[in-house]
Amino acid sequence: MEQYIVLLSKYFIAIFMAMYTYECFAVFRFKDEKSRKGIYTRQLILMVFVHAVCFVTIFVKTGEASYLIMYAFQQLAVFTVLVLFELFYPSVNRLVINNMCMLLSIGLIILTRLDQDKAVRQFIIAVISLACALIIPYFLKKVTVLRKLSWLYAVVGIAALGGVLALGGITNGSKLSYSIAGVTFQPSEIIKILFVLFVASALHESSSFIHVVYVTIVAAAHVLILVASRDLGGALIFFVTFVLMVFLATGKFRYLLLGIAGGATASYMAFKIFRHIQIRIQAYIDPWSYIDGEGYQITQSLFALGRGGLFGLGLYQGAPDDIPYVEQDFIFSAIVEEMGLIFGMCVILVCLSCFIMFMNISIRLKDKFYQLVAFGLAVLYIFQVFLTIGGDTKFIPLTGVTLPLVSYGGSSVLSTVIMFSIIEGLYIIRQNEGVRSVKQQSNQPKRTEYRESINEEKEEIV
Repeated sequence: MEQYIVLLSKYFIAIFMAMYTYECFAVFRFKDEKSRKGIYTRQLILMVFVHAVCFVTIFVKTGEASYLIMYAFQQLAVFTVLVLFELFYPSVNRLVINNMCMLLSIGLIILTRLDQDKAVRQFIIAVISLACALIIPYFLKKVTVLRKLSWLYAVVGIAALGGVLALGGITNGSKLSYSIAGVTFQPSEIIKILFVLFVASALHESSSFIHVVYVTIVAAAHVLILVASRDLGGALIFFVTFVLMVFLATGKFRYLLLGIAGGATASYMAFKIFRHIQIRIQAYIDPWSYIDGEGYQITQSLFALGRGGLFGLGLYQGAPDDIPYVEQDFIFSAIVEEMGLIFGMCVILVCLSCFIMFMNISIRLKDKFYQLVAFGLAVLYIFQVFLTIGGDTKFIPLTGVTLPLVSYGGSSVLSTVIMFSIIEGLYIIRQNEGVRSVKQQSNQPKRTEYRESINEEKEEIV
């Protein structure tokens, strides 16, 4: 009986996930949230189905009631967040919130299968992050001084990254985090948001050549500290985000071309200087020749991807534990092995729908500062997704970054939830801009009629 449940569950999981993903793109057929209400309701139902079927399968395989308790708490957290967001912010964009909850749920499902203790820690951090997320849209609406703090963002960012370089602990050859009272925190995850705020606040008023040079020097300081800490994946994310934000702010292709040339040169220099980069490139080019050493991770990842097939082997039927650091760097491979290629492709498409919505919000914002912030966060998010999945599938060399909201890592979850919440706040600001614009247009004829009547009265008096 157990085998039948596991066998059937993987098909139901793939079908429900495919239907959810379809609804992610059906949203874009409609312009207003009221017209999308039916889609969001169907998404919520499908999210519940995916989550429930996965945890029923986990319970059947393990026989431990503690997993059902975990499921109940996770469902309660998701419903609470969805209800509170709609209660506090009636004009909320539900696609952003639904996708955030769906990706968190997927991460908790696969982490529960891999390591229950890590799943519990991830859930606690996710709840704390979601509580913070509820405040951020209100904060953005009320605080207008954010655009004036460019150099404060720069000082805090450089100081925090410099502190990691000087005092941080070494993880796999890189200085990435602090450990305080047993709690490990990776500052670069939060600093990347401050970095976007810095570039946006510095360039929203002036994009002259001299100003771009000043901003580039400060941005280079961030990147170089990350390189010195050997957090090259983080350095690449910061660099790409900066180049694209400068291009958006100035509209000049020469800055984009200079960024590409500079990035290519820096990559070549990093390859020559850092031994672990050379090892990763060797493992990328020919992992089979180094299968017992440098290429072990990527070859095991490829085996996992190949074993999964369209519908996966089923939860607890694969061997994702064979991949070192599977909870962090190779979570996508674990998902595909046990939940299938269809499910894995749907995860990618859900992430892509988030990016499209982020860009849609950015394009429609009239305030250049807010537009740059939304664009920068969109690039940060989708580029990190690309680096993670690209590394897992051997499309690009491995960079060691996490899959946002899915991989294990408290700092990553916190920063990504904050990013989603900022985007939500910017969407609400955009909605308010539209309401004010409509009111102004509706009042304009009345003002014209009033002026005409006054002029007529003056003429009669004369």
